[in-house]
Amino acid sequence: MSNWAADLGILWPALIAGILVTLSHVPLGQQVLSRGIVFIDLAIAQVAGVGVISAHYFGFESLGWQTQAAAVFAALLGALLLTYTERKRPEVQEALIGILFVLASTAQILLLANDPHGGEDLKDLLAGQILWVSPQQLIRAAVLTGLFLLVWFRWRERVGRIGFYVMFAFVVTVSVQLVGVYLVFTSLIVPAVATYRYRQKLQLGVGYALAIASYLAGLVLSAATDLPSSAVIVWAMAAIALIVHLSGGDAANSRIGASTNHRTG
Repeated sequence: MSNWAADLGILWPALIAGILVTLSHVPLGQQVLSRGIVFIDLAIAQVAGVGVISAHYFGFESLGWQTQAAAVFAALLGALLLTYTERKRPEVQEALIGILFVLASTAQILLLANDPHGGEDLKDLLAGQILWVSPQQLIRAAVLTGLFLLVWFRWRERVGRIGFYVMFAFVVTVSVQLVGVYLVFTSLIVPAVATYRYRQKLQLGVGYALAIASYLAGLVLSAATDLPSSAVIVWAMAAIALIVHLSGGDAANSRIGASTNHRTG
């Protein structure tokens, strides 16, 4: 009983972190999928990671304002660069996003090359430390998520290309430090892919339910099996997404069949 009580004490903050990431990443993921820039979150996340690692390189604390400023500044530079390339070279935007991802990833390796703890730091950045999120991180993420949701659902059509990339940079910067690069990508893309065949009115709600259920199931399975939480959540989300996608496909096929029968009748 005491072990489960201890597990619950760790899992609740992790679940809150997952829900906060879900609230911003599911709608962003639908937009990213429709724009055909699927790997933008990986690129921006890695650029933000360069900012975090650079701050550590100069001796700043992980939760210090200097580290947060460095991460946001790096992500904004990456976002503004992608805004420019989307306007000037839209036909190769996905390729340029991939190049930015590789450059940022290798920059992290170079910055950590002489750090004895570099391998562990890089692993934390990629896989995250969702079980050890701090109250300060959750408060910061909650405030930013609230601001994002307000802008997204009230003024999304007015923010334009630059506004989209800037919002994306801020959200991903915070999310990477909460849950890591792998879960940021999974939370953004998997619900969007799983629900794209659903009716538009259902996509957001089903995507939210899918992602939150995945975080809950993954955290519980991780506690029960003593396996790394981030990896278990990724696989849980992939499994649930497959079920959701197939269910949505059946529904779509049924609607098409009914429509065809109606016309031929």
